[in-house]
Amino acid sequence: MAEHTVTTTWKEKMAFETDNPLGHSAIIDTTEENGGDASGLAPKAMMLSSLAGCSGLDIVALLKKMRAEVEDFKMVVKGELTEEHPKYYHTVWVDYHFTGNDLKEDKIEKAVNLSVEKYCGVMEMFRKFAEVKIDIHFHKK
Repeated sequence: MAEHTVTTTWKEKMAFETDNPLGHSAIIDTTEENGGDASGLAPKAMMLSSLAGCSGLDIVALLKKMRAEVEDFKMVVKGELTEEHPKYYHTVWVDYHFTGNDLKEDKIEKAVNLSVEKYCGVMEMFRKFAEVKIDIHFHKK
């Protein structure tokens, strides 16, 4: 069974440095109104980034296998938090944006659906606590 271990160390005020199994690190912080310096990434927003990164990695790999090239690809992920503590994302929107002159829309949709429904483990984790809404946008260059 695969395991991941990260080490997160308090730096100062509300800032922490966290590592990752690939050897990279990031700063986690909060806003000035919450005692931080806003010097890093916010923990809950990092979860949205993780969702996009996980799905994006799947999609890029699938599109390569399908020989469906795109000129540009981005994801916009928005999460709506509950009102009460502990605040968590109860609804998440993932908008996939693909840009190019000759987009193979059927293959792109298939790649997105495979990521969303089969491959992206972070997506599956989000489904345990949030409604996840997906939309695909095609942009001609």
